[in-house]
Amino acid sequence: MAGALVTTNVVSTLCAMGLATLRDRLALVLVANREYERMITGATRFSTVNVAVPAAVASRVVAPNVIPPAVTAVTPTSVPITLSQWYESPFAMDDKGVAQVDNGIVPMQAKEAIKSLANTIEDYLWTLLTTGTAAVAAIGNSAGTAGTTPFGTGLDDFLAADKVLNDNLADSEDRYMIINTAAKASAMGLRAIQDASFRANSGPNSLISGEIGNVLGARWLMSQRVPNHTNGTLGAGTTVTGINAIGATTIALSGGASGTILAGDIVRFGATSAYTYNVVSSVGGGTPSSVVIAYPGLIAATAGAEAVSISTASVIAAHNILIQKNCLAFAMAPLLDTVEVPGATLQAVAIDEVSGLSLRLEVTRQHRQVQWAFDALYGGAVIRPQIACWLLG
Repeated sequence: MAGALVTTNVVSTLCAMGLATLRDRLALVLVANREYERMITGATRFSTVNVAVPAAVASRVVAPNVIPPAVTAVTPTSVPITLSQWYESPFAMDDKGVAQVDNGIVPMQAKEAIKSLANTIEDYLWTLLTTGTAAVAAIGNSAGTAGTTPFGTGLDDFLAADKVLNDNLADSEDRYMIINTAAKASAMGLRAIQDASFRANSGPNSLISGEIGNVLGARWLMSQRVPNHTNGTLGAGTTVTGINAIGATTIALSGGASGTILAGDIVRFGATSAYTYNVVSSVGGGTPSSVVIAYPGLIAATAGAEAVSISTASVIAAHNILIQKNCLAFAMAPLLDTVEVPGATLQAVAIDEVSGLSLRLEVTRQHRQVQWAFDALYGGAVIRPQIACWLLG
């Protein structure tokens, strides 16, 4: 009984250690809307909740009459959030390692397992924002210059991204600027950032503690997991073929310009167009004949002959992002304990009060060692892609 009690205490200790490390490594999970999490009725894989996205309603003049006018029909859409991601990070520990944990010493292997799971969750959330299909949204708005780290001389790039969110009616609250290490280094050298960070209302995350904090209506966060993308090589000369209505996702091209358009490129139709789109795929290698852009497709119709361009061909672009909370939804379900059987598996579950992350540690006794495995069950979806904007770097 005493041995079982010690093992159970070790499990609980490692769970608590795991959650602390996991929380410190995440950025997007702190940004995403998690209000839908409680609507998921089961903790099994593929449990789903459909999030309704209301349709726009037009106003009209009131005209009194004996016959009331017909009610205009609207068709709301929905986006499913499915717990499709179930990952684990297992490792083995001998009896000496177990004793060290019980004495408060965290084994290095446990830290690596936790780091692996944390990075998997973070990368999954970034993938939701960067990858789209004909029915799944991805972020198409962009500002900044691909291949050039923002904030070298000022905050103009941030202001351009902020304008995009304002134009798309994003709430002024709960905005987050997530940047990579290079962008943070540039931003922290700006006097405008330093002045804002020294203000008392910047909160605990200020320049004094090495964080930018709240600046110009957004909370600035740094993440080492900000993705990079190598752009295609498309040159000048390609144009849009024919008329394409608002909402179209497959756009025919002509002109025969050399080069490629790759999935993940940010494409613009028309040199003066205010809109950019995330590329899902293209047809034709050296001379693309069509391109598929992410749902919800064209924001403005094309008339034909618009020049097609991608953001700075052939460079590696960092995808920093300005995002409003309601753009991205994330859900994580606590995995249930199993019945403890002597000589078999022990499990413990802890829920972090700060971030709400749920992490299970499962322990299985083997020959003179113990297998430990952290696992997590989660899912997410892009709900409103229009209220986020890439800040290219």
